[in-house]
Amino acid sequence: MRPRPVPERCGGTVEVVDDLTALSMDELRAKRAESQAVEVGLSYLRRLAQGRLDIVAAEQRRRAEGGDPVDHDHLVESLSDILGDHLMAPGNGRLPRLMSPDIGEVDTASLDAIAGPSRIGTLPDLSDAEVAELLEQLAAYEADVSAKRRVLFEQIDALQAEITRRYKSGEASVESLLR
Repeated sequence: MRPRPVPERCGGTVEVVDDLTALSMDELRAKRAESQAVEVGLSYLRRLAQGRLDIVAAEQRRRAEGGDPVDHDHLVESLSDILGDHLMAPGNGRLPRLMSPDIGEVDTASLDAIAGPSRIGTLPDLSDAEVAELLEQLAAYEADVSAKRRVLFEQIDALQAEITRRYKSGEASVESLLR
């Protein structure tokens, strides 16, 4: 096994197994469940980043269009429009097995260091250059989290393929699940 980095919250690393045939069915299932749980946490973290990215992008558009600065009340009123733009990702996506992460375990400190609530609350006070830089930092953060999710998807797919292979080949049986 070799460690592969994933975001801070998600345990620091996930062990990527080079030879899945060396694992027992219980180990395969446990590794798949662990990877799925980490992916759910990453998905949540990615959506937080996307939400903040959408808010900063809306501020940048407002400025480009010559709109008046918004106060906190107007920003809150506009959130459903701002955040509703990108709810559906392109492609078929994946159906989640876990519906929500253990929020207490999702570490948002690195995201908050870039654009925490207090920074988002001061958007109207930032210069155009600071808004553009914040947008770049958030985009880079979101891309990094997305890349880490892709690593986990590959791992989950490989684990599932090995489990399926064992059932198809007869190495594992459904009856063993009932014991």
